[in-house]
Amino acid sequence: MNGKRILLCVSGGIAAYKAAGLTSTLVQQGALVDVMMTAEAERFVGALTFSSLTARPVYTSLWDMPERIPHVRLVREAEMAVVVPATANIIAKLAHGLADDIVTTALLAARIPIVVAPAMNAAMYENPATVANMETLREHGMEIVEPESGFLAERERGIGRLASEERILETMYAILAGREKSLAGKRIVITAGPTREAFDPIRFISNASTGSQGIAIAHEAARRGADVTLILGPTLLPIPEGIRTERVTTAREMYDATIRLRAHADIVIATAAVADWRPAESSAEKLKKSDEDLRVRLVRNPDILAALGQSKSPKSFLVGFAAETSNHETHARKKIKEKHLDAIVVNDVRDEHGFGTGTTTLTLLHGRNGRVELGTATKPVLAVKLWNALEEIFVGHPDSIDSAQDKRSIKGTKSKELS
Repeated sequence: MNGKRILLCVSGGIAAYKAAGLTSTLVQQGALVDVMMTAEAERFVGALTFSSLTARPVYTSLWDMPERIPHVRLVREAEMAVVVPATANIIAKLAHGLADDIVTTALLAARIPIVVAPAMNAAMYENPATVANMETLREHGMEIVEPESGFLAERERGIGRLASEERILETMYAILAGREKSLAGKRIVITAGPTREAFDPIRFISNASTGSQGIAIAHEAARRGADVTLILGPTLLPIPEGIRTERVTTAREMYDATIRLRAHADIVIATAAVADWRPAESSAEKLKKSDEDLRVRLVRNPDILAALGQSKSPKSFLVGFAAETSNHETHARKKIKEKHLDAIVVNDVRDEHGFGTGTTTLTLLHGRNGRVELGTATKPVLAVKLWNALEEIFVGHPDSIDSAQDKRSIKGTKSKELS
């Protein structure tokens, strides 16, 4: 989001306070945010809250700075407008082209992408009129971030809760990335998920990885125009559309697929949590329980990352992942050198922190001393930050995967505060 111009439109629902949290996140990610509020929104959250967060004026009336015509100027300057929360009333106005306040007037004049995040009582959301109005917005090219089910302000349960901040941000990132296509023409191979090493037909050695971070990285690369192949271990998570996926189970299957595909890849990102050992023998039948201890002899699996590093082309770019429980950066730096990596992403997985679909904390290390703190966030948000950081590194890579023309098209920021 660094340097992006966002117009945030707040309408009058109880979820208006969540718009303040979204504003804070956007500002922290480097976005320049202008806020417009309906009169009803001010009953829930004061304009001072938003002006304090953005350090910019907040517009609540068509008569705020009329000489500057803000309802036209701001939508001309912004790259995207976001309506959070969008009440049934404002959705109806947008669907029928009504313009009776600064928010609806500005959105009627907008020629930029518009993201609409509805929030209302379940009965209102499911009313045929609201359903039809939202369909009209979609036909007009607006992006709807569907609400969630849960506890509502009326002390009822049902659909109508404002979508999570992460989902709203993910939609915004997708639209902005789709406009930029900064990885167009790049072939990317990503490994993700765990592997399973069976010692009988129903028992195996594995780990807590779900592949969620690798899937998010693949999804974001595809949004930026890359040709992505995802080599995915066993997981129940859905795969985003438009991503070529090869399913594998064991470390040896992942090794074979990765070595086969890496030859034509510009970038390889190895996020998979590959089992280091496998049982030396696997029973064809289920092992029966007995009073004796079970002893399983383990042998080493092939080291996929080391094999990739030993054979990589000077013009390719290889990124590893290091899930560590102690001395994180020391171990990760050692892997960069020993496995001939261009970069490595490290995270702390003590107590299984970072596994699953929740939040995690990542740090990107590259070269001798390069270091970018990606921070703590959900996996889709970290995927965006990681690609922003990697694109920055590509520009300075001595044997870059990009031609000189490509380098000029990748406009990485020079700041360490990458959005």
